[in-house]
Amino acid sequence: MLIKTDVLGIPRFANKDLVNMIYSGHVDKCHVVLCDPSDDIEKFNAAMREQYLPELTKYIPLDVDQKTFDGALQSEWFMPDEYKTYPIYDFCLAQCDTIEKKKRLTQEFDAFDKRGMLPLLCYMKYLVDFMRENNIVWGVGRGSSVASYVLYLIGVHRIDSIQFDLDWREFLR
Repeated sequence: MLIKTDVLGIPRFANKDLVNMIYSGHVDKCHVVLCDPSDDIEKFNAAMREQYLPELTKYIPLDVDQKTFDGALQSEWFMPDEYKTYPIYDFCLAQCDTIEKKKRLTQEFDAFDKRGMLPLLCYMKYLVDFMRENNIVWGVGRGSSVASYVLYLIGVHRIDSIQFDLDWREFLR
């Protein structure tokens, strides 16, 4: 099923998509939808009530731009408070044993900071720690993220981008 999204990336489902999700056992993913004006959500909800299943809430498009929307989501990272103020730069710096590594760390860190992405790095540290503590396996690395030395130091992937001479700008372009 190809899911459409609105301009903010919020999923948009047609009635047919919703019926397919229910029949395939994914009713839990049908809680908030963006419906076409032609969709009859009340008829759908009546059928849901008859089956004692959760009703759909009709999505009302938000009147915000992408940057504001992303900023609101990023300010609400779900992680323990100690990670929200985690000294992520110091954590990474402690792992750099050469001037080359420290220089690379500083360059990347400045780029993350300019983009307002430092909370993301703290979240990634929390996520990696959580996965390690709970014996959850994650991949070695994939795509342009392996170009980031900072993500390597945090443990998101296992590809030393300095060793393989990967340009970190490839990830943050």
